[in-house]
Amino acid sequence: MSASAHRIRRRRAPLLSKVPEITVYFWIIKVLTTAMGEATSDYLVYHMNPYLAVVLGGLVFVAALAVQFAAERYVAWKYWLAVTMVAVFGTMVADATHVVLGVPYADSSAVFALLVAIVFIVWHRVEGTLSIHSIRTRRREFFYWATVVAAFALGTALGDMTAMTLRLGFLASAGLFAVLFALPLFGGRYLRWNDVFAFWFAYVVTRPLGASCADWFGMSPVVGGLGINKALVSGVLTVFIVAFVYFISRRRIDIQQEPARDADEQDSLSQA
Repeated sequence: MSASAHRIRRRRAPLLSKVPEITVYFWIIKVLTTAMGEATSDYLVYHMNPYLAVVLGGLVFVAALAVQFAAERYVAWKYWLAVTMVAVFGTMVADATHVVLGVPYADSSAVFALLVAIVFIVWHRVEGTLSIHSIRTRRREFFYWATVVAAFALGTALGDMTAMTLRLGFLASAGLFAVLFALPLFGGRYLRWNDVFAFWFAYVVTRPLGASCADWFGMSPVVGGLGINKALVSGVLTVFIVAFVYFISRRRIDIQQEPARDADEQDSLSQA
């Protein structure tokens, strides 16, 4: 193949996907990471200097995202490491907004909801799509992770608002968000919900669902929890995450199919 053909191939070949295919395993791991992030954040903040915990969490969060952005294609452990650190650090930031700054959960929920909406609007205006199957450019990857971070913050505030402000408790909140999580399945089948809307709706809801479950296990019985050691909760959840990520990596069931080159590109390559 000539040098010009190589240049055309590099310039026009579709980029490799940087995110996984959406399967039942995606949602299982997603809920596990949100629960693990909640338990880990609570344990670190209450067992070491909270400011130091946030700084360390932020550094690992940035490092995990750097590893993910540096990858040329989707790699399961790199992607889920980044998601897990978003869960840990995102929880710290959302909790600090309430505890340190004194912002009510209802207000922070509204602010984070507005932030999510802004990211979606800008993303769609710039790229014309919000589909998870379109994350094949650096700019779309940036929009994707900005949405993930904002969605985690929103989900954390929503979970705390239902459990604390609305006084539903952790178990009832988990039940509420489990129903909301299943809603897109009903909406897609009977109400013809848009697939992209259904995905992001479920994605936001996984955060308070997992966090409410983690809080129910790890919080004191005085506030409606089971009182299980948070380090133990975090450790068990981490083991499950590692096991599932290893499983999907071995089976390669989370790999998106790459788009075929279009006819014009094939013609250009053959003529070169």
